[in-house]
Amino acid sequence: MKKIKKIKIKINGKIKSITQDSKLSVVLKNLKIPLNKVAIELNEEIIDKKKINKIKLNKNDKIEIVHFIGGG
Repeated sequence: MKKIKKIKIKINGKIKSITQDSKLSVVLKNLKIPLNKVAIELNEEIIDKKKINKIKLNKNDKIEIVHFIGGG
């Protein structure tokens, strides 16, 4: 049986352990992130939400999730 490898990434400053080869879209879905209400930054670059299904996460990646708040 193949052992599942884990890698560590950082999400909003918190270290999280995920399975190797995880896609960004899967991680966000598991965190129940509402994509229409957030901006996502991966290693200090803003991500095009249309591409999150194609982005594989790597060891030590840094993700910042910024929630939009209404008001004025």
